[in-house]
Amino acid sequence: MKRLALLLFFLCSLHSASAANRLDPSIRQLIVGIAPDWNSMNGQMQLLQKNGDTWTQTTPPIRVLFGKNGLAWGRGEIIGSGGGPEKVERDNRAPAGVFKIGVIYTYDHALPLGADYPFHTVTAADAWIDDLNSPYYNQHKVVDPGNPPPWYKKAKMRLGDFAYHWLVEIRHNSDPPVPGFGSAIFFHIRRGPARPSAGCTTMAEPDLVTLVKWLRAADEPHYVCLPRDEYLAHWQSWGLPDPKVTSLF
Repeated sequence: MKRLALLLFFLCSLHSASAANRLDPSIRQLIVGIAPDWNSMNGQMQLLQKNGDTWTQTTPPIRVLFGKNGLAWGRGEIIGSGGGPEKVERDNRAPAGVFKIGVIYTYDHALPLGADYPFHTVTAADAWIDDLNSPYYNQHKVVDPGNPPPWYKKAKMRLGDFAYHWLVEIRHNSDPPVPGFGSAIFFHIRRGPARPSAGCTTMAEPDLVTLVKWLRAADEPHYVCLPRDEYLAHWQSWGLPDPKVTSLF
């Protein structure tokens, strides 16, 4: 009887682990970013909406830039392994995997007309910590800028930088943050058509505005970022949209 109980526990645990490595069926908005390979800084992105059990495109493919060194396995809702590097701090790679979308950070006091999503207006009080030794690693903090903590100068969020007019949080290494595995990952405006980021996904400003207007918290938006071959290898086991649904393959 004891052996049977242990076997049932093992099978249930195995099923739970397997189920946790699939896209939650409640997710109705999916951002899909595809790179040609692990070392590519260039790629394409598409916004997919789920109605019932059917995924449909809501935009033509959007040109994006990843990290200047390409992609690496990140820490998100679904964590991949094998076939590519692992994301670490300052490796100039964008995290690959499946990630929740967090808050939008902006210099404005309102989002563009038509947008309806949680946002935070960035001021001199805002900081994002990338210090590996900080207990606040990879976290957003609001401080008193008139009496800031010692770490504030290095961690304060930039003001007046056009590329950071809108920052859409990609929740990589966030639940919980593990020091050294990468921090401060966002969608933001690119600095030029051939100027990749240090690990974010960037695009032309009109395309980012389209993304900001499209997001809806009730639809639980997530980001799938993968090299082409990894998407084709994992889409069925992870419960991702059929590649035929997109124009990225």
